[in-house]
Amino acid sequence: MSFVIVEKPRPYITLITLNRPERMNAMAFDVMVPFKEALEEVSFDNDTRVVIVTGAGASFCAGADLQDPGWLAIFDGLTIPGIARRAMRILDDVVKAIQNMHQPVIGAINGPAIGGGFCLAMATDIRVAADSAYFRPAGINNGLTSAELGLSYLLPRAIGTSRAFDIMLTGRDVDAEEAQRIGMVSKVVSQEKLLDECYAIAERINGFSQLGVELSKQMLWAGMDAGSLHSHMNHEGHAQLFVRMTTKNFEEAIKARKEGRAPDFKD
Repeated sequence: MSFVIVEKPRPYITLITLNRPERMNAMAFDVMVPFKEALEEVSFDNDTRVVIVTGAGASFCAGADLQDPGWLAIFDGLTIPGIARRAMRILDDVVKAIQNMHQPVIGAINGPAIGGGFCLAMATDIRVAADSAYFRPAGINNGLTSAELGLSYLLPRAIGTSRAFDIMLTGRDVDAEEAQRIGMVSKVVSQEKLLDECYAIAERINGFSQLGVELSKQMLWAGMDAGSLHSHMNHEGHAQLFVRMTTKNFEEAIKARKEGRAPDFKD
């Protein structure tokens, strides 16, 4: 059985599904390692312009696998502290792989996103939730910290500091309706319409320049780390000039608008 399914349901769209529904798609190493490898491989698939990540069954991802996290050869010969550090790096690299993908990543949050699964959801670029989805910072409820896998960086930037502190310090669940209201997800739809909604967003993105979309994603994430407006505007300006001066996309857009048709960007 493959714990990660990669398929192309529509042109230029790749769907990556965490496929261990009986364990709520928990983050065992035999799931996360092939997941990271799939993300890295799809990132360099030039026939993929948008990636959708979801979970099989009724859950998106339940975070740490409390039943059996698995074992990797890289743990051999290490003590528990060493194993823990290696394990954390593997999970960190999954989050970074999502961010580093050339393509926009849409999170189709089909059910509970708990602990590390919450972090995984927040690492995606666009989030659409099923009405049955909810988000839980599990660490604080387990006597640990809710700050893991980048959540204390990503969540305040998505919803503001006060709301992020509230959620991460109280450990409470955020249901789909609240998630949409506070900006954690962009849209909530019924479970049966979730993937179709994500496909519709992906197909709209696919109508634009592939190069322009890739650079827009990079600029959005770079803006979150920018030291100043001035430095980031310079960064944006160079990205814009790169596309403008090295392609005929702008001319094609003007011509297509005059002719009443969709542009055909060749990059």
